[in-house]
Amino acid sequence: MEKRKLGFWEIWNMSFGFLGIQMGFALQNANVSRIFQTLGAEIDDIPALWVAAPLTGLIVQPIIGYFSDRTWTRLGRRKPYFLAGALLASVALFIMPNSPVLWFAAGILWMLDASINITMEPFRAFVGDVLSEKQRTTGFAMQSFFIGLGAYVASKLPNILTYYNVSNVAPAGQIPDSVKYSFYIGGAAFIISVLVTIFTTKEYSPAELEAFEKAEADEYHTEERPASWFTANGKRHLLIGLLTLALGLLFSYFVYAYDLKKDLYVLSLGLIGLGGAALIISGLFQKAGNYHNGFVTIMNDFQFMPTVMKQLAIVQFFTWFALFSMWIYTTGAVTEHIFKTTDTTSVAYNTGANVVNEMFANYNLVGAIAAFLLPLIAKRTSRKFTHFLALTAGGLGLASIYFLGNAGTFNDVIFRIGSADSYFNFTFYMYDISMLGVGIAWASILSIPFAMLSGALPASKMGYYMGVFNFFVVIPQLLAASILGFLVSFFFHNEPIYALLIGGVSMVVAGFMALMVNDKANININQSK
Repeated sequence: MEKRKLGFWEIWNMSFGFLGIQMGFALQNANVSRIFQTLGAEIDDIPALWVAAPLTGLIVQPIIGYFSDRTWTRLGRRKPYFLAGALLASVALFIMPNSPVLWFAAGILWMLDASINITMEPFRAFVGDVLSEKQRTTGFAMQSFFIGLGAYVASKLPNILTYYNVSNVAPAGQIPDSVKYSFYIGGAAFIISVLVTIFTTKEYSPAELEAFEKAEADEYHTEERPASWFTANGKRHLLIGLLTLALGLLFSYFVYAYDLKKDLYVLSLGLIGLGGAALIISGLFQKAGNYHNGFVTIMNDFQFMPTVMKQLAIVQFFTWFALFSMWIYTTGAVTEHIFKTTDTTSVAYNTGANVVNEMFANYNLVGAIAAFLLPLIAKRTSRKFTHFLALTAGGLGLASIYFLGNAGTFNDVIFRIGSADSYFNFTFYMYDISMLGVGIAWASILSIPFAMLSGALPASKMGYYMGVFNFFVVIPQLLAASILGFLVSFFFHNEPIYALLIGGVSMVVAGFMALMVNDKANININQSK
């Protein structure tokens, strides 16, 4: 039994929800550091305040994936999660720019990121559910297109509103109206676009999905493990967990004893400590014979994930470390290194912050276009070589921001198409060269790893493993949140531009790691038949 081939507009509709998801995500990425600084955060505190975002994804995505694999309602399998997440995210987007104090904004970021993750994680598995292997890369490419388009529009919103005389400055401690109204527009777009996908796309029934899973049974068959295996595995988890937890506590003691940056507790307790605690709990469950539960299943499946997934995990680690450094430090880097100010009430700062919105908009626009061009390269070479080229371009582009110089050089026009008096003219600035590379990388990041991974996963665990794959998106972000503040303050005199240099190097390393992935798929990824 094979899945039905979907037409172009059917794939368009099933991916349309990503337009709103990415509008919310882009508004978060481009403006939350600005909101934090406006509410009084110091530049070296920004990574710790951002820790809510990746930590939420680490917890939420595998849980949502696990339960969505086992859900069926009149609304469908994945759709209930789309709807719940979209409603919560829209509310958070309306509240975020009205945060009265810093701690409140950090809490809303937690809510916003959790809601985006609830919506987004099932969308990845949705492609695996609805599309055949031959159409999945097309599906992920369409998602990348909407991700790029949504992020481009959202990142441009503050500048568009400023152009139409909405105030881009505000008194100390207050968020400019241009940012507030952008969040309101993003909140409305989020729920509307997700509803379009919900009402236009049909999911397969449980019986149909079971038939598809049986067709793959020979490839993914695993024998039932005896109770003795779980007892022995429980002992291993318990021992490793105790050692890991001890390491986390010891690291925390050194952070305390030597009065190091508190951000490092994210690494010592948040990553090492919680990881050790999870292994201990799993070990105790298995030793007690209680191994038929969701938590133990998640821990053991993580232990025995497919080889391709392990190889891609290394690529994702260096990739997302770089992206997180870009998202949290570009505003500070551009306003300080290029516009020469840290005064959040100044015209120079807010002009620089809007330039960052332009930069983020432009890399997303490039990503939307490249989403359909990269498959052509992959067709003639390979998916992993294409990913290598894209990540290398992204790393070099990110690092090049350091060399753009002062605001005059930064804004030099290379060429312009259309009238300069109209907002919607095509003007190419120096910073667009940097974002060209980042945009190519972004298109590849959002499609090629997922296309390579989906073919290596059993259909019955598609949602769960897509959620687990998010670990390798989240863990490097948590690591970046815990050590970048320390590195920038200790080695680089609180100059955030150096965080972008570190990120650029990390992305180039990711590119070389992509060449090591054992991707054996012989699929024409430019076709949907």
